[in-house]
Amino acid sequence: MKAVLCEQFGPPSSLVVKDIASLQPGPGQVVVAVHAASVNFPDGLIIENKYQFKPTLPFSPGGEVAGTVKAVGPGVSGWAVGDRAIGVCGWGGFADEVVVDVRKLVRLPEGIAMDAASALVITYGTTHYALQVRGKLQPGETLLVLGAAGGTGLSAIELGKLMGARVIAAASSEEKLALCRQAGADDTINYASEDLREGIKRLTGGRGVDVVYDPVGGDYTEAALRSMAWEGRLLVIGFTTGTIPRPALNLTLLKGCSIVGVFYGAFSEREPARYDALMQELLGWLREGRIRPIISAHMPIEQATQALEILGRREVKGKIVLTTALGREGGLP
Repeated sequence: MKAVLCEQFGPPSSLVVKDIASLQPGPGQVVVAVHAASVNFPDGLIIENKYQFKPTLPFSPGGEVAGTVKAVGPGVSGWAVGDRAIGVCGWGGFADEVVVDVRKLVRLPEGIAMDAASALVITYGTTHYALQVRGKLQPGETLLVLGAAGGTGLSAIELGKLMGARVIAAASSEEKLALCRQAGADDTINYASEDLREGIKRLTGGRGVDVVYDPVGGDYTEAALRSMAWEGRLLVIGFTTGTIPRPALNLTLLKGCSIVGVFYGAFSEREPARYDALMQELLGWLREGRIRPIISAHMPIEQATQALEILGRREVKGKIVLTTALGREGGLP
């Protein structure tokens, strides 16, 4: 089997593609034959040893795949060879096969394409949990999405609209904002050409926004926090700028607002029943066409380096999905 390997921590250019032995499942594990693997921001962090999880070298990056069950380990019930599945593996997914703990396996119904399925859990799952559980977004509220043209940002636009919010999308170019409007954004702010706070003030009549979805960090966080409505909620998703902000906490007092952390991985471990219920709701929306992951590029898995470099330069609009030979044989681009 082919695998993209991180043999030493470093930038995407340090990855290598090698043929390695096929995998065997241990107790409570399943081997998934990968058809598609989506590329996510943590994949770039983990190969540079900048992520909170530290796999042992060598390993394959890739935390989210869609494929079919190839082998079932001891103690696993309810799964059989050939079953369609999404695997949330943390790492190991940029390969022809990956071992997944059965607790991290999601059954994939017929009628959902493998590439769309591979782009579902980390982005839409995180956003679903963020907006519904942590942010308690209500119909009629105003949601500001930072970094809105990325995979997580576009998922926030879609789910925010599905939940009845008015959505303001903020991104760094008119091309990106056009994609945001295509995804359903009601209003947009180009924060490369307009001050973010002024843009929010203009679009809300000075009232501010109820919920901020922030996967970006850096200076944008405090600007958004200063633009909150009374009892607003700022959702901390991540830090794609590479800078963890240190906002003035007196703002939370003055605005009666909250800064709310969103750690979807820990939630899935601590509340598996609730996690599964949210996932089944997402799968239903995907099957019904109520959400549609925007995939900007399909690339063969051997081009993982290039995909991660594009992501690192923040040039991705939507998601990049890597496909294996098996996935392409099954009809994926």
